[in-house]
This record gives sequence, C-alpha cells and structure tokens, in this order.
Amino acid sequence: MSESEGGGEIVLALRGITKRFGPTLANERIDLTLRRGEAVALLGENGAGKTTLMNILFGQYAADEGTVEVFGRPLPPGRPRAALEAGIGMVHQHFTLAENLTVLENILLGAAPLAGLSLGRGAARARLAALSAEYGLKVEPDARVAALTVGERQRVEILKALWRDACILILDEPTAVLTPQEAEALFATLRRAAAKGLSLVFISHKLHEVMAVANRVVVLRRGRVAGAARVAETDARRLAAMMVGAEVERPVPAPRAPGEPLLSLDKVSTPPSGARPGLRRVSLDLRAGTITGLAGVSGNGQAALAALVAGAARPAEGRILLAGGREAGPGWSPRAALREGVGRVPEDRKREGVVADFTLAENAMLEEYRASPFSRFGWLSRRAARARAEALIAEHDIRCPGPEARIRLLSGGNMQKLILGRALAPGPRVILADQPARGLDVGAVAAIHAKLLAARDGGAAILLISEDLDEVMSLSDVIHVISEGRLSPPFARGEMSAAALGLRMAGEGFADAA
Repeated sequence: MSESEGGGEIVLALRGITKRFGPTLANERIDLTLRRGEAVALLGENGAGKTTLMNILFGQYAADEGTVEVFGRPLPPGRPRAALEAGIGMVHQHFTLAENLTVLENILLGAAPLAGLSLGRGAARARLAALSAEYGLKVEPDARVAALTVGERQRVEILKALWRDACILILDEPTAVLTPQEAEALFATLRRAAAKGLSLVFISHKLHEVMAVANRVVVLRRGRVAGAARVAETDARRLAAMMVGAEVERPVPAPRAPGEPLLSLDKVSTPPSGARPGLRRVSLDLRAGTITGLAGVSGNGQAALAALVAGAARPAEGRILLAGGREAGPGWSPRAALREGVGRVPEDRKREGVVADFTLAENAMLEEYRASPFSRFGWLSRRAARARAEALIAEHDIRCPGPEARIRLLSGGNMQKLILGRALAPGPRVILADQPARGLDVGAVAAIHAKLLAARDGGAAILLISEDLDEVMSLSDVIHVISEGRLSPPFARGEMSAAALGLRMAGEGFADAA
C-alpha cells in the first residue's frame, strides 16, 4: 500500500525529509503522514533513521531538504518549542520526571505560563482529575513521583503531554519497563485516546505490540521508507523481514543439563540506594552451561545484584562464592571479577559500557588494556587494539565507518554488538548480560541471542537480566523473579505463564521469600 493511503484529516505530514551528517545519509526523501485518530507504528533497524526523523520533527535537528506540516501549516525547522505549541507531545523511553516533586508539580513544571499562572492549585487538580478520568490514567496528584511504580510514572508522562493539549503523541518504546499487565493497561489507554481523536506515532521493536496498537505501520531501512502496510493486512513475520531485508530466524535454545556453580550468592544482602531497595538475603547459583534469567520491573534490586556479580560492590551480609566454593572475600572488585573470568554487558551501554569519545579500537580493549597483547612493558599496542576491533567488526557485523571511528557515532545496536563482542572475546566463564537487547531491532536481537546461546553451549554460566519478559522466557533455562530486593525460587523455562510472571513481578507470592 502507499504510505499515505487512508481516510481522514491529515494532522502531520513529513515530505521529502533528507538529513546528512557529513558523508552519512541518515534520512533520504522520507514521506510520512498521520491522520486524526490514527495510530502509526514506526519500525526499523537500529540506525535506520527513526531517531533522526523524530529529532527533526521536534526541532532538535533541521532537515537539509523537505518540510514538516502540522494541521496543514509549516512547522519552523530547528525550534523545539514550535513543535510543542503546534500540539506535538512525546513520551520518551527514559522518563523525564523530577522524583522529589509530586505528580501535580511535575505536570505543572514547565507549563507555568500556560497553567500555573492562570489556574490555582484547586483548579489545576480538578483539571488533572478530569484528564485522568477521561483517558483512564489513574494517578494520585499529591503523590511523590519517587514513590510511584514504573507504570504510574508513565501515566504521568502521558498526562503531561495531554495537559499541554497535545493532538499528536509520539511514544518511544513505551512498554520497555512495564509488566504485561501494565502494558495491557497502556494499550487500552492508547486505544481510548485514539478513539477520542488523538493521533499516535508508536515506536517499538516488539512486533506483537505493534500489531495490538497500530492501524498502520511504516518501516524504515537504511534511512529510507522500505515499505508500509495496514496492520490488518500483514503479520509480525512479514514486518520483521521488511525491517531487515530478509527473514529473521530467532534462535531456540536446546535443552541442556546444568553444570557446576561457577558463581553463587549465599544469603546476600545490600543496603538500599536512595529510593531503590537493596537485596534481602538473596541466594543464587550461576551454573556452567546455563542461562539464568532474572525478570522484574526496573528498580527492584537488579542493579545491586549486577554490581555484586561484576565486582563493583560487596555484600553487607552473606557471601559471594566462586568456582570450587572459594569465597570472593574483601578483595572482590571489577579487576578481580575479570581475573575470575566474568564478562560484563552493562545495563547502560553509553554510561558504563563505552567511552564515547574513544574509537572502536580503544573501546575494544577497554577491559583488557593492561594485559597482553594490548600492553607490553607499560606501552599500549594500537596495532593489537585495531586488530581486535577489526575482528569484532567482522564477527559481529558491526556497521561502522571503521575501527578508528568514534564509538559515539554508532547506533545503539551496533554499540551493543561491540560491547558483547568485547565481553565474549576472552572466553569468559561467567557472563553478566544486563538488558542485552534493550531497544534493539529484531535482527540485532536475534544476533545477540545467538551469541549468548553459543557461549552457554560452550560451558559459560550466564546471568540474563531483562525487563523484556519475552526475552527472559524464550532464552533462559532457569528463571527467577526479583521484587523489592527479594528473589523468587527458581523455575524452569515453560513452567510459568507470562501472566503469572507478571503478577510475581508486581510483588505477589513473595511472602515466603522475605
């Protein structure tokens, strides 16, 4: 079908959008339309140009060619406030809320000229209550954001946009940190909003969610529109093939008997960190040839557990045991973890996984720069670093200008491939894979999962921490749920449904685990 096919008033039109960054063509003559009350899903591989297109729409970038029209009027390029004034709102994947303020204060924040000066607190609270009821977004206006669940925080973000009279709402990976029940509630809200005339652009890599929410799908590939389809006339498999240009086969783990524990936590506790809970007498075995999945809503102790495994923290109570039952002791550190064969794929790839202004070659040796062949007599070998980067680029299909390019120029998916490749290169015995596929396209997810399964089959013990329940359920041999720092007993893949897991993630059934 044509991208612009359909009926109803066009509320947003991008025509011939082209954007270059030096020799790189990020967007090439992209056309995209959105109609009143329509939900359009924007799909594409990492690096396909989705983020650039949205940044142009919101005035963060100015297009080299093309125009943006909102309700038939040209949108001035390079002016973020113009997009807001035109009725465009956005809910980002990572929320932008002030945790020390209340819900009402967050909604009024930045909107004072519009609301704070003209409405008293009572009137503002009444308007918020009306919006909440109209769209089914239940919130407590006087609750501190720090005390809200992740799903409640997302409702606040949506209400912020609606408060500003948004007619067009862009949602970037909106279910990345939600339980299945919270995701279903969000879908109901979006359908209700669309029925009231709100127009939606839904950016997601979860194709089943796209099928549940969108009326129409537009697919970008390598900066161009690769195709478009009505959801009723396509399926997830065809959309995945349209995204990457070929059929995508997701790897399926074969059954495997667990080996000996290579790293264990024995009744470990850690102190709270701000509003985030610490661990509460957690026991966990990471066994050879086994992927142990950890499911949970963000902020329930995953960071504390990952820090222990990586050597970045020590327990306040309990013990960390290494292969053969050796105790890690007070010398446990990131360097000690590396010596013990722990490879790490951190949760935040940009803050903890790479140095943005370093090249690919420099980042490729980042965790081994003191060791041979990268260091000889105190001197770094740039030749060895370049050789490692070239090997990782070839083995993991990292799309980049070359080993001497700054890593900040890479898309998130290609950056993640380098981090994973670096972690796997020394042949680690234990692998910490913390959100390894967050925000990645179906092709990149399949590639990363295949690498993790190959490492498992080679005898590595893998801890998979993920807020993507589908990822945990499909890849893990053994699954635990973490909630408020408590760990559920383990159960095998397939023993528990997604709905039951979601209830555990929300804290049900943990009375005996406290």
